[in-house]
Amino acid sequence: MSIKTNALIYFLAFCSGFCIMGIELLGGRILAPFFGSSVHIWGSIITVFMLSLSFGYLLGGKLSTKNASLTKYGLIFLIASIMVVPITLFSQPIMEFIFTHIEDSRYGSLLASTALFFIPTVILGMISPYSVRLLVTDSDKSGQVAGRLYFVSTLGSALGTIITSFYFVLAFDVNTIISAFALTLGLLGLVAIVINTLANNKELAHA
Repeated sequence: MSIKTNALIYFLAFCSGFCIMGIELLGGRILAPFFGSSVHIWGSIITVFMLSLSFGYLLGGKLSTKNASLTKYGLIFLIASIMVVPITLFSQPIMEFIFTHIEDSRYGSLLASTALFFIPTVILGMISPYSVRLLVTDSDKSGQVAGRLYFVSTLGSALGTIITSFYFVLAFDVNTIISAFALTLGLLGLVAIVINTLANNKELAHA
C-alpha cells in the first residue's frame, strides 16, 4: 500500500467511527418518544451497539484473511450505507409495533434497539479489523499499526459524539442526519473502490 492509500484507509476508519457514534446517539432520540430516556433505555442501546461491534470485529477479522483488498473494503462501506437507510424508513412503524406489544420499556427498548441497529452496526464493526489488515505490511509493526488505527477511529467516534450532540441535532431532524451518515458511508465506499480500480489499471498499463 502506498502512503496515499494508507492515509485514505485511516481517513475512512475515522469517518466510520464518527458515523457509528453519531448513529448511537441518535438512537436515543428515536427511542425516547416511545420508551423514554431513562438509564435502562441507554443501557439497551449501548448493549446492542457493543454486541454488534463485537460480532463485526470477528467477521471483519475473518473476512480480512481472504484476499483483502481496497475494493472489498469499499464494499463494506457500501453495504453499511445500505443497511443504515432502513433506520430512517422503518423506525416509526417498528417502534409503534414493539411499543404496543411489549409493556415493559426495558425489554421493549432492547428489542427495538436490536431491530434497528444490530445489522448496520455489525457491518460497521467490520471496518476496523479490515483496516488493520490492509495497513499491516510488516508483522513486527502490527501492534503499532493497530494502535494508530484504533486511535484514529476512536478520535472519529469522539468527534462524532460531540458534533452530533452539540450541533447536528440542533440544526437537523434525526432522519436527515442518519441519511447524511448513510450517504457519507456510501460515497466513501465508492471512493475506495474507484481509487483501487485506478491503481490496478495503472499497474496493468505499466506491466
